[in-house]
Amino acid sequence: MSRFQTLTPSQLSREAFVSAFADIYEHSPWVAEKAYDLGADETLDDIEALQQRMADILLSASREQQLNLINAHPDLAGKAAIQGELTASSTSEQAGAGIQDCTAEEFARFTELNDAYKAKFGFIFIMAVKGSNRHQILAAFEERLNNSPEQEFARALAEINKIALFRLQQL
Repeated sequence: MSRFQTLTPSQLSREAFVSAFADIYEHSPWVAEKAYDLGADETLDDIEALQQRMADILLSASREQQLNLINAHPDLAGKAAIQGELTASSTSEQAGAGIQDCTAEEFARFTELNDAYKAKFGFIFIMAVKGSNRHQILAAFEERLNNSPEQEFARALAEINKIALFRLQQL
């Protein structure tokens, strides 16, 4: 069991809880709202338990809600990153993978792969990049383009849940 370092979720009001966890799932405060509404007890004080509750909420959401959440994420090395328009979490995550250090050719490759991925699957490529570098991310992009739409949709949700755990561990 891991506890939060900066807050005690079970002691927060609904408004404070949603504020604290609104962007654990990118631009999707509804996940935090539902997590709180399921019962604000001491189980929420355990990082893994809260992450599992939130993951279950995502996995039981409608396909439309899931797709909206997937597409709320920024492209890796996309325009938002280049223009400085990412959330603080996304900026930190992409910087940790060295994406800001891409050469012009690597940025072009990211753009090409982002476009090919969206054309094939109808949503953006999601990868929990913590612990990866830009070369590993590009390789994963190329490999995952061979998957079926169903495989990639499930993979996107799994990657989003990994991202959420990493974000919760920062609190």
